[in-house]
Amino acid sequence: MKDLHDEIRDNVQHALKEDIGSGDLTASLIPENTALHASVISRKNAVLCGTQWFDACFLSLAPDTRIEWSATDGDHIRAGQQLCAIKGNARTLLTAERSGLNFLQLLSAVATQTRRYVDAIAGTGAVIVDTRKTLPGLRLAQKYAVKCGGGTNHRFGLHDGILIKENHIFAAGGIAPALKNAQAIASASVFVQIEVESLPQLHQAVAAGARMILLDNFTVDQLTEAVASIRRQGSEEIVLEASGNITLANVRQVAETGVDRISIGALTKDVKAIDLSMRFAKPVA
Repeated sequence: MKDLHDEIRDNVQHALKEDIGSGDLTASLIPENTALHASVISRKNAVLCGTQWFDACFLSLAPDTRIEWSATDGDHIRAGQQLCAIKGNARTLLTAERSGLNFLQLLSAVATQTRRYVDAIAGTGAVIVDTRKTLPGLRLAQKYAVKCGGGTNHRFGLHDGILIKENHIFAAGGIAPALKNAQAIASASVFVQIEVESLPQLHQAVAAGARMILLDNFTVDQLTEAVASIRRQGSEEIVLEASGNITLANVRQVAETGVDRISIGALTKDVKAIDLSMRFAKPVA
Protein backbone atom coordinates (compact mmCIF):
# COMPACT_ATOMS: atom_id res chain seq x y z
CA MET A 1 0.00 0.00 0.00
CA LYS A 2 1.24 3.50 -0.82
CA ASP A 3 2.73 5.60 1.96
CA LEU A 4 0.36 8.35 3.18
CA HIS A 5 2.87 11.08 2.38
CA ASP A 6 3.19 9.84 -1.20
CA GLU A 7 -0.57 9.56 -1.51
CA ILE A 8 -1.08 13.14 -0.35
CA ARG A 9 1.51 14.37 -2.84
CA ASP A 10 -0.14 12.49 -5.71
CA ASN A 11 -3.68 13.55 -4.72
CA VAL A 12 -2.64 17.20 -4.56
CA GLN A 13 -0.68 17.09 -7.82
CA HIS A 14 -3.71 15.68 -9.63
CA ALA A 15 -6.06 18.22 -8.04
CA LEU A 16 -3.88 21.22 -8.86
CA LYS A 17 -3.23 20.04 -12.42
CA GLU A 18 -6.96 19.59 -12.93
CA ASP A 19 -7.75 23.06 -11.59
CA ILE A 20 -4.84 25.16 -12.84
CA GLY A 21 -4.16 23.60 -16.21
CA SER A 22 -1.92 25.97 -18.18
CA GLY A 23 -2.24 28.71 -15.55
CA ASP A 24 -4.55 30.59 -13.20
CA LEU A 25 -5.81 33.40 -15.41
CA THR A 26 -7.72 35.22 -12.69
CA ALA A 27 -4.87 35.17 -10.17
CA SER A 28 -2.61 36.76 -12.78
CA LEU A 29 -4.64 39.96 -12.37
CA ILE A 30 -3.07 40.39 -8.91
CA PRO A 31 0.34 42.17 -8.71
CA GLU A 32 3.00 39.48 -8.52
CA ASN A 33 4.51 40.33 -5.14
CA THR A 34 1.29 41.06 -3.25
CA ALA A 35 1.12 39.36 0.15
CA LEU A 36 -2.10 38.35 1.88
CA HIS A 37 -3.24 36.94 5.17
CA ALA A 38 -6.12 34.46 5.19
CA SER A 39 -8.05 32.34 7.64
CA VAL A 40 -10.29 29.30 7.26
CA ILE A 41 -13.58 29.40 9.15
CA SER A 42 -15.94 26.51 9.80
CA ARG A 43 -19.63 27.17 9.14
CA LYS A 44 -20.75 23.94 10.81
CA ASN A 45 -20.00 21.79 13.83
CA ALA A 46 -17.86 18.96 12.52
CA VAL A 47 -14.80 16.75 12.95
CA LEU A 48 -11.77 18.23 11.25
CA CYS A 49 -9.82 16.15 8.74
CA GLY A 50 -7.56 16.79 5.75
CA THR A 51 -5.12 19.38 7.09
CA GLN A 52 -2.14 17.67 5.43
CA TRP A 53 -3.86 17.74 2.02
CA PHE A 54 -4.80 21.38 2.55
CA ASP A 55 -1.24 22.34 3.49
CA ALA A 56 0.22 20.49 0.52
CA CYS A 57 -1.95 22.43 -1.94
CA PHE A 58 -0.31 25.68 -0.85
CA LEU A 59 3.19 24.49 -0.02
CA SER A 60 3.62 22.65 -3.31
CA LEU A 61 3.10 25.99 -5.10
CA ALA A 62 5.02 28.17 -2.64
CA PRO A 63 7.06 26.44 0.09
CA ASP A 64 7.42 29.68 2.03
CA THR A 65 3.65 29.86 2.70
CA ARG A 66 3.00 29.89 6.45
CA ILE A 67 -0.02 27.96 7.81
CA GLU A 68 -0.77 27.82 11.52
CA TRP A 69 -3.55 25.50 12.69
CA SER A 70 -5.60 25.97 15.83
CA ALA A 71 -7.11 22.47 15.48
CA THR A 72 -5.80 19.10 14.30
CA ASP A 73 -7.28 16.16 12.43
CA GLY A 74 -9.81 14.33 14.59
CA ASP A 75 -10.73 17.39 16.66
CA HIS A 76 -14.32 18.51 17.10
CA ILE A 77 -14.75 21.95 15.57
CA ARG A 78 -17.65 24.35 16.01
CA ALA A 79 -19.50 26.72 13.71
CA GLY A 80 -17.71 30.06 13.50
CA GLN A 81 -14.37 28.66 14.68
CA GLN A 82 -11.18 29.81 12.97
CA LEU A 83 -9.29 26.68 11.99
CA CYS A 84 -6.06 28.12 10.64
CA ALA A 85 -4.23 31.32 9.74
CA ILE A 86 -2.30 31.58 6.48
CA LYS A 87 0.27 34.05 5.22
CA GLY A 88 1.74 34.04 1.75
CA ASN A 89 1.82 35.30 -1.79
CA ALA A 90 -1.63 36.42 -2.90
CA ARG A 91 -1.50 34.59 -6.22
CA THR A 92 -0.56 31.35 -4.50
CA LEU A 93 -3.31 31.64 -1.90
CA LEU A 94 -5.93 32.35 -4.52
CA THR A 95 -4.76 29.55 -6.83
CA ALA A 96 -4.60 26.87 -4.12
CA GLU A 97 -7.74 27.97 -2.26
CA ARG A 98 -10.33 25.79 -4.00
CA SER A 99 -8.28 22.60 -4.14
CA GLY A 100 -7.27 22.97 -0.50
CA LEU A 101 -10.83 23.57 0.65
CA ASN A 102 -12.15 20.70 -1.47
CA PHE A 103 -9.91 18.23 0.34
CA LEU A 104 -10.64 19.73 3.75
CA GLN A 105 -14.42 19.83 3.24
CA LEU A 106 -14.69 16.29 1.87
CA LEU A 107 -12.43 14.59 4.39
CA SER A 108 -13.98 16.49 7.30
CA ALA A 109 -17.37 15.30 6.07
CA VAL A 110 -16.22 11.66 6.11
CA ALA A 111 -14.72 12.04 9.59
CA THR A 112 -17.87 13.76 10.85
CA GLN A 113 -20.18 11.11 9.41
CA THR A 114 -18.04 8.37 10.92
CA ARG A 115 -18.03 10.01 14.34
CA ARG A 116 -21.84 10.14 14.32
CA TYR A 117 -22.00 6.39 13.85
CA VAL A 118 -19.22 5.72 16.36
CA ASP A 119 -20.96 7.84 18.99
CA ALA A 120 -24.29 6.13 18.27
CA ILE A 121 -22.94 2.69 19.26
CA ALA A 122 -20.70 3.79 22.12
CA GLY A 123 -20.45 1.19 24.86
CA THR A 124 -21.76 -1.75 22.82
CA GLY A 125 -18.42 -3.36 21.98
CA ALA A 126 -19.00 -3.19 18.23
CA VAL A 127 -16.84 -1.15 15.87
CA ILE A 128 -17.77 0.87 12.79
CA VAL A 129 -16.00 -0.26 9.61
CA ASP A 130 -15.69 1.36 6.19
CA THR A 131 -15.98 -0.23 2.73
CA ARG A 132 -14.49 0.12 -0.77
CA LYS A 133 -17.33 2.49 -1.76
CA THR A 134 -14.98 5.44 -2.06
CA LEU A 135 -14.35 8.18 -4.61
CA PRO A 136 -11.97 6.87 -7.30
CA GLY A 137 -8.44 8.02 -6.56
CA LEU A 138 -9.22 9.11 -2.99
CA ARG A 139 -9.58 5.78 -1.19
CA LEU A 140 -6.60 6.15 1.12
CA ALA A 141 -7.61 9.72 1.92
CA GLN A 142 -11.18 8.74 2.78
CA LYS A 143 -10.07 5.75 4.82
CA TYR A 144 -7.71 8.02 6.72
CA ALA A 145 -10.72 10.26 7.43
CA VAL A 146 -12.72 7.28 8.71
CA LYS A 147 -9.97 6.61 11.25
CA CYS A 148 -9.95 10.27 12.27
CA GLY A 149 -13.66 9.89 12.97
CA GLY A 150 -13.05 6.89 15.23
CA GLY A 151 -13.89 4.17 12.73
CA THR A 152 -11.93 1.14 11.55
CA ASN A 153 -10.65 0.36 8.07
CA HIS A 154 -11.73 -2.74 6.18
CA ARG A 155 -9.46 -3.94 3.35
CA PHE A 156 -7.96 -1.19 1.21
CA GLY A 157 -8.40 -3.05 -2.04
CA LEU A 158 -8.67 -6.41 -3.75
CA HIS A 159 -5.03 -7.12 -2.95
CA ASP A 160 -5.00 -7.20 0.86
CA GLY A 161 -8.06 -9.21 1.80
CA ILE A 162 -10.46 -11.81 0.46
CA LEU A 163 -14.16 -11.01 0.71
CA ILE A 164 -16.25 -13.76 -0.88
CA LYS A 165 -19.54 -12.24 -1.97
CA GLU A 166 -22.68 -13.63 -3.60
CA ASN A 167 -21.28 -13.60 -7.14
CA HIS A 168 -18.02 -15.23 -6.04
CA ILE A 169 -19.98 -18.01 -4.33
CA PHE A 170 -22.09 -18.57 -7.43
CA ALA A 171 -19.08 -18.62 -9.77
CA ALA A 172 -17.07 -20.91 -7.47
CA GLY A 173 -19.89 -23.43 -7.15
CA GLY A 174 -20.97 -22.80 -3.57
CA ILE A 175 -19.87 -21.67 -0.12
CA ALA A 176 -17.67 -24.66 0.67
CA PRO A 177 -15.59 -24.65 -2.53
CA ALA A 178 -15.26 -20.86 -2.44
CA LEU A 179 -13.89 -20.98 1.10
CA LYS A 180 -11.62 -23.91 0.30
CA ASN A 181 -10.10 -22.05 -2.63
CA ALA A 182 -9.69 -18.86 -0.59
CA GLN A 183 -8.01 -20.63 2.31
CA ALA A 184 -5.60 -22.29 -0.12
CA ILE A 185 -4.30 -19.00 -1.51
CA ALA A 186 -4.53 -16.69 1.52
CA SER A 187 -1.25 -15.80 3.19
CA ALA A 188 -0.95 -15.18 6.91
CA SER A 189 -1.40 -11.43 6.38
CA VAL A 190 -4.57 -11.77 4.27
CA PHE A 191 -7.92 -12.28 5.97
CA VAL A 192 -10.70 -14.37 4.45
CA GLN A 193 -14.28 -13.20 4.92
CA ILE A 194 -17.44 -14.63 3.40
CA GLU A 195 -20.80 -12.96 2.91
CA VAL A 196 -24.00 -14.84 3.77
CA GLU A 197 -27.59 -13.80 3.21
CA SER A 198 -29.49 -16.21 5.45
CA LEU A 199 -29.14 -18.30 8.59
CA PRO A 200 -28.79 -21.56 6.60
CA GLN A 201 -25.93 -19.99 4.64
CA LEU A 202 -24.36 -18.90 7.92
CA HIS A 203 -24.33 -22.47 9.18
CA GLN A 204 -22.88 -23.69 5.87
CA ALA A 205 -20.09 -21.14 6.17
CA VAL A 206 -19.27 -22.14 9.74
CA ALA A 207 -19.23 -25.82 8.77
CA ALA A 208 -16.83 -24.99 5.93
CA GLY A 209 -14.39 -23.34 8.34
CA ALA A 210 -15.26 -19.64 8.00
CA ARG A 211 -13.81 -17.46 10.74
CA MET A 212 -14.97 -14.06 9.51
CA ILE A 213 -18.54 -13.77 8.27
CA LEU A 214 -20.45 -10.83 6.79
CA LEU A 215 -24.17 -10.94 7.57
CA ASP A 216 -25.67 -9.11 4.60
CA ASN A 217 -29.04 -7.37 4.93
CA PHE A 218 -30.08 -9.34 8.03
CA THR A 219 -32.88 -7.87 10.11
CA VAL A 220 -32.18 -7.05 13.75
CA ASP A 221 -34.03 -10.23 14.78
CA GLN A 222 -31.99 -12.30 12.33
CA LEU A 223 -28.76 -10.74 13.58
CA THR A 224 -29.72 -11.55 17.16
CA GLU A 225 -30.44 -15.14 16.20
CA ALA A 226 -27.22 -15.41 14.20
CA VAL A 227 -25.07 -14.15 17.08
CA ALA A 228 -26.82 -16.43 19.59
CA SER A 229 -26.41 -19.43 17.30
CA ILE A 230 -22.68 -18.87 16.83
CA ARG A 231 -22.08 -18.27 20.53
CA ARG A 232 -24.07 -21.37 21.50
CA GLN A 233 -21.64 -23.39 19.42
CA GLY A 234 -18.77 -21.96 21.44
CA SER A 235 -17.32 -20.32 18.34
CA GLU A 236 -16.21 -17.15 20.09
CA GLU A 237 -13.34 -16.70 17.64
CA ILE A 238 -15.69 -16.21 14.68
CA VAL A 239 -15.97 -12.53 13.79
CA LEU A 240 -19.47 -11.44 12.77
CA GLU A 241 -19.99 -8.31 10.73
CA ALA A 242 -23.35 -6.72 9.90
CA SER A 243 -23.87 -4.78 6.68
CA GLY A 244 -26.70 -3.48 4.53
CA ASN A 245 -29.60 -1.09 5.23
CA ILE A 246 -27.89 0.32 8.31
CA THR A 247 -28.56 3.96 9.21
CA LEU A 248 -28.04 6.25 12.17
CA ALA A 249 -31.61 5.45 13.17
CA ASN A 250 -31.00 1.71 13.59
CA VAL A 251 -27.23 1.30 14.03
CA ARG A 252 -27.42 1.04 17.82
CA GLN A 253 -30.03 -1.72 17.58
CA VAL A 254 -27.70 -3.54 15.21
CA ALA A 255 -24.75 -3.11 17.57
CA GLU A 256 -26.76 -4.37 20.54
CA THR A 257 -27.35 -7.71 18.79
CA GLY A 258 -23.76 -8.58 19.70
CA VAL A 259 -22.10 -8.37 16.27
CA ASP A 260 -18.42 -7.49 16.33
CA ARG A 261 -18.33 -5.12 13.37
CA ILE A 262 -20.73 -2.96 11.39
CA SER A 263 -19.66 -1.96 7.89
CA ILE A 264 -21.31 1.10 6.36
CA GLY A 265 -20.80 2.33 2.80
CA ALA A 266 -22.42 5.67 3.65
CA LEU A 267 -19.32 6.71 5.59
CA THR A 268 -17.56 7.47 2.31
CA LYS A 269 -20.16 7.53 -0.47
CA ASP A 270 -23.09 9.46 1.00
CA VAL A 271 -21.44 12.48 2.58
CA LYS A 272 -22.19 16.19 2.35
CA ALA A 273 -19.13 18.42 2.34
CA ILE A 274 -18.61 20.46 5.49
CA ASP A 275 -19.16 24.17 4.80
CA LEU A 276 -15.84 25.96 5.21
CA SER A 277 -14.77 29.36 3.94
CA MET A 278 -11.48 31.20 3.47
CA ARG A 279 -11.35 34.90 4.32
CA PHE A 280 -8.60 37.18 3.05
CA ALA A 281 -7.04 40.33 4.53
CA LYS A 282 -4.08 42.56 3.82
CA PRO A 283 -1.15 42.10 6.19
CA VAL A 284 -1.01 44.67 8.98
CA ALA A 285 1.81 47.09 8.35
